[in-house]
Amino acid sequence: MTNGGPKAKTLILQLLLAADGGALAARDAVTACSLFDIAESAARVTLVRLAAAGMIEGAGRGAYRLGPAAAGFAADVAGWRRAGERLRPWAGGYVAVHSGALGRSDRAALRARHRALDMLGFAEMDKGLHLRPDNLAGGVGAIRRRLLALGLDAGATVFAAGDFARDPGHLWDGAALNAAYRRRSVLDDWLARAGDLDPDVAAREAFLIGSRAIRQIVFDPLLPEPLVDGGEREAFFAAVRQFDAAGRALWRRFFAAQNQRPGEIDEPGLHPH
Repeated sequence: MTNGGPKAKTLILQLLLAADGGALAARDAVTACSLFDIAESAARVTLVRLAAAGMIEGAGRGAYRLGPAAAGFAADVAGWRRAGERLRPWAGGYVAVHSGALGRSDRAALRARHRALDMLGFAEMDKGLHLRPDNLAGGVGAIRRRLLALGLDAGATVFAAGDFARDPGHLWDGAALNAAYRRRSVLDDWLARAGDLDPDVAAREAFLIGSRAIRQIVFDPLLPEPLVDGGEREAFFAAVRQFDAAGRALWRRFFAAQNQRPGEIDEPGLHPH
C-alpha cells in the first residue's frame, strides 16, 4: 500500500459499494489494488477473508457482490448522492438517543453504536445522551430505524426532546462545517487539470480526493439553518456529485488502459466502515 492509500479491504468494499448492487470481477479488484501498490496475493487473500466474514459473496465465476453482513450499512452509505433530500423544515426540536444503560464491554457493539450515531449527526450532550436536530424526513421513527440498521443497540431509547435549559446548538461547530463546504474549490481545481494527467495517475488521485469528499457527505450532520449555511452545503454537495461523475469516466479509462473491459464498476468513493 502506498503512503496515504487505502488498504485492500477498504478499496474492495468501496468498489463494491460503487457498483450499486452489481458484481465486481476478481481481476478488476486486483487491477484496482495494483494502482495503490497492493500486491495481487494480498488482494486475493482479502477477497477470501471478506467472503468468510459474510461481507461479500460469490456472484458467478470469479466475481463478487456485497454480502448480507454489509447490506444494511451499504444501503445507507450508498444514498450519499441524495443526502440533501433527507432534510425537512426545522421547528426547533431535537431527537435524543439514551444509551447510558447499555454495556460497554463489547467493543464491536460499541464501535457500531458510535458509528451509527456519528453517521446521523448526533453529538453527545451528557454521558450516554446524544442529540441531533429533528430536521430529517420521517422524524423520530425514521431516524430510529436508520440507527438500528446501522448497528445501534436495540436496547437504546430514541425519542423526541426539547425545552433544554441550554441551547444544544453549541454541540456542533457550524463555522468549521461552513469552512469545509467552501473548500469545494479543491475539487473544481483538480477537475480543471485532470485532462493533463496519465489515466492511472488521474484514477488514483480521483479516488483519494473523491474519497475524502464523499466521506464528508456521509458523515455530514445535515444540520438546519441557522446552525450552518444551507446554501454552502448544497453547493458542496453539488460539486462532489460533479466530481463523482468525472471520476467514473476516469476509472473507466483506467480499466480500458489495462486492456480490461470497464465492467460494471464506476468510481469508488470513500464509504466508511
